[in-house]
Amino acid sequence: MSVLTSLVRMWLTRSRKPFSFVDSYDKTLPYFDCVNLGLYIHIPFCKSICNFCPYCKVLYDKELCDEYVDCLIKEIHLVGKQHEGIKRCTSLYFGGGTPALIASRLQDIMSAINEHFHITEGVGLELHPDNVNEETLRMLQDTGVTKVSIGIQSFQDKFQGVLGRKRIDAEKIKEALDRVKFETVSMDFIFALPGQTFEDLKGDLDAAFTIGANHVAIYPFIDFTFTSSKVEPLPKKKKRKLLDDITSYLLSNGCVRDSIWTFSREKQARYSSMTRDNFLGFGCSATTLLKEQFKINTFDVKEYCQRINSQESATSLTTRFSLRQRMIYYLFWMAYSMRINAQEFERFFGVPLQKMYGFEMMLARLMRFVKKNNEGYELTLKGAFYYHYYENYYTLSYIDKMWGVMRKEAFPKHLEL
Repeated sequence: MSVLTSLVRMWLTRSRKPFSFVDSYDKTLPYFDCVNLGLYIHIPFCKSICNFCPYCKVLYDKELCDEYVDCLIKEIHLVGKQHEGIKRCTSLYFGGGTPALIASRLQDIMSAINEHFHITEGVGLELHPDNVNEETLRMLQDTGVTKVSIGIQSFQDKFQGVLGRKRIDAEKIKEALDRVKFETVSMDFIFALPGQTFEDLKGDLDAAFTIGANHVAIYPFIDFTFTSSKVEPLPKKKKRKLLDDITSYLLSNGCVRDSIWTFSREKQARYSSMTRDNFLGFGCSATTLLKEQFKINTFDVKEYCQRINSQESATSLTTRFSLRQRMIYYLFWMAYSMRINAQEFERFFGVPLQKMYGFEMMLARLMRFVKKNNEGYELTLKGAFYYHYYENYYTLSYIDKMWGVMRKEAFPKHLEL
């Protein structure tokens, strides 16, 4: 399948040239003129490490965590001072790791953000179920957090055991969410676990809405090569039926599908750090996506702090896009929102979508992956599944390889994907 992934990449980019990443970076990032710029901050600390989680994380140590937050604030100023004035941004998301572990320092971080950026669509933060209590939620709310995403994965003991998690106290979570209100309360679940049925997943989602969620995310289980998980995901046919059945159930019960993996029960409920045209990333492993480049910070906390304390960027690898490479990256994440807006594509690139990818869109229509609408295209149920399916191979062919290297080496010299 990796050969097929490479062939698809070559066809869509009209080039045999791979995505080439090098150990370099721009001292001044050209972000100030970007439209729809978002922000992301990574907090890598966890009280315990889940065996299935592929993200950059380390065991919590208060002294190291405080040093990291100090450096994070320095990085925000380092980037923010590159341009005069305050940059208007759509959103800010905190991911991890366990961002709630730095709740007492959140105001310090937000003060640094507010010196350089103006957030217009709210601040989101990921939460471990153990951190959902009234005290923590009020602290988050007081510092400007408007959206929370709770990593439930499953309420059921049989799946918590498979994932190396402990039992969740749903009633405790409900009590806290009843007392402290947020614009969006999203809850994350993993689907395609071994033996998982429609009734299993339906029970989890029903429970989520009962205890306070107005938004849910259903992420496919992906078996990264560098994790210690021994979980065997569902076969393709069972995975498709499960996804189709749960999608139909949610839509028939008043939910709106606002992306491949997410469903909203209320109009204002939104939570996605991925569907943004451009974004700046701060912290270990955080990525930055701009018009002509993509960069990723080192995964090593100590090396990150050393770089920032030296007033240097913590960038580990950077790729410079060709025009077609950037277009494919843009279309891939636009499709994640279930829609491809032809006018937005033309606004971003200055060239019509039909001119660049008219044949591919016609082929996608013939295969019933997409259907045409007034704005461009929207994914069908079949198209949404195959996005899931291809995204799994994209992840294993590109992200798995990159993260696997960067977990071992703070600043690799070169990487081709």
